[in-house]
Amino acid sequence: MTTTSKAGPPETSTTVPGVRAPVPQPTTRQTRRADRRAKAEESSSRGIISPSEWLRPGVKTSTRTVQIVLLVILAIAGIGPLLWLARSAVTPTQEILQHPMGFFSNGFDWSTLNAAWNTLGIWVQFLNTIWVSGGEWIVEIIVATTAGYALSVLQPRYGKVLYSMVLTTLFIPIVVILVPLYLVILHPPLLNQSLINTWWAVWLPAGASAFNVVLVKRFFDNLPREVFEAARTDGAGPFRLFWSVVLPMSRPILGVVSIFAIINAWKDYLWPLIVLQNPAVQPLSVRLPSLQDQIQLNVYLAALAIATIVPIVIFLLFQRFFLRGAGLGGAVKG
Repeated sequence: MTTTSKAGPPETSTTVPGVRAPVPQPTTRQTRRADRRAKAEESSSRGIISPSEWLRPGVKTSTRTVQIVLLVILAIAGIGPLLWLARSAVTPTQEILQHPMGFFSNGFDWSTLNAAWNTLGIWVQFLNTIWVSGGEWIVEIIVATTAGYALSVLQPRYGKVLYSMVLTTLFIPIVVILVPLYLVILHPPLLNQSLINTWWAVWLPAGASAFNVVLVKRFFDNLPREVFEAARTDGAGPFRLFWSVVLPMSRPILGVVSIFAIINAWKDYLWPLIVLQNPAVQPLSVRLPSLQDQIQLNVYLAALAIATIVPIVIFLLFQRFFLRGAGLGGAVKG
């Protein structure tokens, strides 16, 4: 007896002879996961504890505990004073004196902020501080970028000598040059009037920051020289190379210099106290200490809280440039 089996339709292959089948490409999410996994493995292999020791439960648990404890301590030390200041700014003076280390208040006095801003009139010093910080920021950016560009990219004949002289000024204490600098501001060369009680008295000395010049110059040294040669081949001159190629590649270092410049100008006390003797042009850092004995404690703390808003906002805006290691996107893509 012969049995016949019904066979299905023959399977058709879509593979063309001599042509490889397309390999499925990983998605963007899979690529990111693979990159994060590779970075995690690389960082774990470079740490104090080896990957084999991480597999031991006791080592892993104790290390995680120490990391959490240190993180909590750093958070309390860094954010705690700001939270206390924010709490004290809207707390009555009597409660601040009774519970100085308390973080929670039984009542809030929001009128202290209005008293500090309008009655005390710190909005004038607030605007003065913005003018001082903005002017110092512009001067420091111009001097640091142009000097760093000249020393790193243009490379003049005596560039190494100039760079050595700039490095030498880093070892001179600021207190030593206060008197000569004050005399220059009092009797500036080529001018017939003093710069005391003017914005230029704090703007111009801020540009003489050797630290910013060294910082920008070291960043420019690591930029790819092939991009500069390609720009010169296309006919770009020194100014065109600086404006269209170097500056777009230098956004991270510009963010770092901006943070340093604005924060230092916002908190500077000694030099503005010397050259800005008129209360109408004094910044917050100079004016608030002189008013401490004349106003209530909660109003004074409210004024200090208002004065800390701008530095916090500036850091939040520029922190991605501060933490980024390289910024070659602008010029390489173009």
